[in-house]
Amino acid sequence: MRPNVLLVTLDQFRADCLGVAGHPLVRTPTLDRLAAEGVRFSHHFSNCAPCGPGRASLLTGLWQMNHRVTDNGAPLAAGLPTLPEQLRTLGYRPTLFGYTDTTYDPSTLPPGAPELSHWEQPMRGFELGVHLDDFIAPWLAWLEEEGFDVPPADDYFSIYDRVDGPVPEGRGETWAPPSYDADHTESAFLTRQALEWLGRTIETDGSAADGRPWCAHLSYLRPHPPWVVPAPYNDMFDPADVPPPVRHADVAAEGDVHPFMAAALAIVPSPVPQLDQDQLRATYYGMIAEVDHQLGVLLDGLDALDQRDDTLVIVTSDHGEQLGDHWLIEKLGFYDQSYRIPLIVRWPSMAGSAGRVVDAFTENVDVVPTILDVCGAEPPAFCDGASLRPFLDGELSGIDAPDRWRDAVHLEYDFRMPTSRVVEELIGIRQDQCAISVIRDRDGKYVQFGGDLPPLFFDLGGDPGELCDRAGEADRAPQLLGYAQRLLRMHLEHTDPRLANHRATPAGPVFRADPPRP
Repeated sequence: MRPNVLLVTLDQFRADCLGVAGHPLVRTPTLDRLAAEGVRFSHHFSNCAPCGPGRASLLTGLWQMNHRVTDNGAPLAAGLPTLPEQLRTLGYRPTLFGYTDTTYDPSTLPPGAPELSHWEQPMRGFELGVHLDDFIAPWLAWLEEEGFDVPPADDYFSIYDRVDGPVPEGRGETWAPPSYDADHTESAFLTRQALEWLGRTIETDGSAADGRPWCAHLSYLRPHPPWVVPAPYNDMFDPADVPPPVRHADVAAEGDVHPFMAAALAIVPSPVPQLDQDQLRATYYGMIAEVDHQLGVLLDGLDALDQRDDTLVIVTSDHGEQLGDHWLIEKLGFYDQSYRIPLIVRWPSMAGSAGRVVDAFTENVDVVPTILDVCGAEPPAFCDGASLRPFLDGELSGIDAPDRWRDAVHLEYDFRMPTSRVVEELIGIRQDQCAISVIRDRDGKYVQFGGDLPPLFFDLGGDPGELCDRAGEADRAPQLLGYAQRLLRMHLEHTDPRLANHRATPAGPVFRADPPRP
């Protein structure tokens, strides 16, 4: 029997902000409970940023070099298979609650089509439970029904304005809450919509109403900016208690690391006043606590509907958040804070013991083949990831992994701006050279840039905070060459193989491909 599938993404969630991962301050009781009941992957990485590219990798199983979604607003090519489309072939009707940051392929649309003017379409293959996109209109409509004053459509984002009033001593700029309360956040709305849908989908005896297993993808906005959260979460963490950012002594020293960093610091710098920086972290932790609570409401609702024992639950994120580390906010570049994210899988049929922690390197491109494998389908040979089922089925522990499993992760960041010349003016390279490719293993991180920008190398054994670039040291040259060669091999082995493996012959078409390779 195929399982139900619940795929949850928490937006902009750093792996080191899990309570179960040992964070000194924040607590995530729901995620901790889920990890105790399932398997937590402690060295899991998003493949690319920001949201659109990160979600494209998560929902296609492809590296950015193959799906070519380079930014929010960049289209996903129509010829690429997606997770919801593939699940449909197995009899599922995947339903979306939230958003996928997908732009449709313009070659499939007529000139002047309204879809060409905005980038918030749901990914092909999903039915819509509720589309809570950048316009947040369904949430605002619900708030109005609940008696809240909501802004007009042309000023909808002002819903996040903070309540006026004195800021207590020791609290910073992002402390003040919004006008809505903790029971009426976007997370609460999304959870409520999903549970109402699930209740309609499930018959009273617990089976799917139409005889098929269900599939829901919940895409929570939080802890993504804007940096605001209602009480009690806004006051849950004292800025005086937050751990300090990992960074150089000042912005100038951080910018001296690389021309890319100098440009990034001019675009998305973190707050300079120490109190505002600490408050930013405290507010972020409050946002994590809020969405963790709503995830608990969702999982409790799943239990109440008697769906726990039949449901594969996967929780991850689209990317991380700099949060002041390296004097940056948002998600960009090459630092671990932007890419190392949670992954927790609970599958009631798994043979591996609950509560296990897997330290092998895993990536978001592994999610598609894992879901398809657990649901009884062969993962596509074109995937850049591989099924994590061996970690769920077997007795692998620590850094043990199946034969030929990856010993490094591959990260990408494309920072071209087709609508702007900012990057070219700040760095002095062409738009098509605005690309970063990274190989990161347990010992080091090698960062390759397009154009004539110099590479970076961080010795993670002695410099886990990635503060000191070693690429210019003469005695490191052989080590850098080794990393560069490994990165090149990765690109050679993962270049889009779908049509490359086809041949026309007198006997008919031939397709040959090895199993998906991690």
